[in-house]
Amino acid sequence: MSIKQDMPLLARHEGEWEGTYTVVDPEGKVTDRHRSHLTCSFPSDGSHDYYQVNRYTWDDGRTEEHRFPGRYLGGGRMAFDTERIKGETWELDGQAIYLHWIYRAEGQDLQLFELIVLSRDGRHRSRVWQWIRDGVCVQRTLIDEMRLEG
Repeated sequence: MSIKQDMPLLARHEGEWEGTYTVVDPEGKVTDRHRSHLTCSFPSDGSHDYYQVNRYTWDDGRTEEHRFPGRYLGGGRMAFDTERIKGETWELDGQAIYLHWIYRAEGQDLQLFELIVLSRDGRHRSRVWQWIRDGVCVQRTLIDEMRLEG
């Protein structure tokens, strides 16, 4: 089976998304906020099973862009293995996707656990990253996104 057949919820994320990332410390104080534009795709040329481009913009004019090719592992699991991150993702049920990854620059000391919930109509996503260092949550990233009509 293909990734889109085995991971139908992930397939529903295909498209363009805009939103806001809000980073909070363990006490809930906002430490960063920026806008995002994400593109989620399943390249038809076979170059990758899944491909995501994240573009971030801050109010002070800073921008970043990161690319995340995904490789389908079979059995409803996908892996990311780039210079920036290494991790796996899978669907929990018909609305939620779970990811676990590390930032390579931080090694195994800092792990991220993400939950992505897609609205039933497929127009909104709610995401939460928990940043765990040595078993302790050091920050959370709260992400609210809306699908762009296209």
